Amino acid sequence: MSTQAQTIFFVGATGYLGSQFLLLLNEKLPQLHVVALLRNATPVRKEQLQKLYSNISFVEGSLDDDAIIQEQAAKVDIVINAEFRSSSEHQVYAPTLAGLETNSKNNPGKPPLYIHVSGCGIVSDNARGEPVEYVKEWSDLGLDLKQCNPENTHLDSDIPIVEAGSRTEDPVRTIIYFPAQIYGVGEENNAVVAHFLDMMKNVATRHVGVGRNAMNNIHVKDCAMGLFLILQAALEGRADEGPEGLCEKKLFGKYGARITYHDWTKVMGDYLLSKGIIKEGGTRPMPAEVVDPLGSYGWSLLGGNQFVKPERLYKLGWEPTESTKLSLLDSIPEAVDQVLKDQMRE
Repeated sequence: MSTQAQTIFFVGATGYLGSQFLLLLNEKLPQLHVVALLRNATPVRKEQLQKLYSNISFVEGSLDDDAIIQEQAAKVDIVINAEFRSSSEHQVYAPTLAGLETNSKNNPGKPPLYIHVSGCGIVSDNARGEPVEYVKEWSDLGLDLKQCNPENTHLDSDIPIVEAGSRTEDPVRTIIYFPAQIYGVGEENNAVVAHFLDMMKNVATRHVGVGRNAMNNIHVKDCAMGLFLILQAALEGRADEGPEGLCEKKLFGKYGARITYHDWTKVMGDYLLSKGIIKEGGTRPMPAEVVDPLGSYGWSLLGGNQFVKPERLYKLGWEPTESTKLSLLDSIPEAVDQVLKDQMRE
């Protein structure tokens, strides 16, 4: 697929990962035109995104605006969804796939491309924070989503996407990106870090069970590079797609040791105490009455082990850089300080 006159409909442009990705795209493939879904599209918000990516236009709408999403997906070459909430809280995949099917039908022999950002919660073992004797390390080679625990997060959206990428009639080129736990300070929006900070400020407990579960982690800048490499490979016809288009993301190398939820929430709790934000440092178990309302997100994502081998991504030449410089634990002071600074400006 040539990059000439290609248009991307982008969901999640203002997000933690999306904003970092736009900076990379502006540097490496500025000829691609981006149409960003933007809630409350004020001149100020538009200008903020134009600073990240110059070749951008906007359609005003939210994740709940199915008609707008379907209309845009029906007329562009590429859809990228980098909005984490679209998998856990909204059903954006449904109008997206409907629009892409129409797109494919109207353009025989030119199937549109859909890159969807999901998460490694699909492979959670639901350990509820308890220690387990054996933790499986999954691979994205030969990964079958229907073999994952059906109660895990994201599968209700990811399986239909794979099915759309498998059909021969009105085909869609689909790739799903499964980042591990993302950390670090991004260039623009640090919403994920802010979410965990708010959770820790508002409740006196911070981990599920005894907090012995762990997962791979990755710096947001390395994660954005992975997403860019997937897009680049797809444009050049080198990316695995459909049932094979499942790309996991993890950290490896000297900072690749498994960090439990107990360990990193303790570091964060102690730092918040040192800043005078909370009255007691350390970390404590989060009771069921706090986690249960979160549904599968709480028990599966916050309480499970998630380890994967991103072998497809390695084939594309991805190597972590920021993650090997700064570990999750070492990143916490900078991340908390940045979120507090951002909140003071709001």
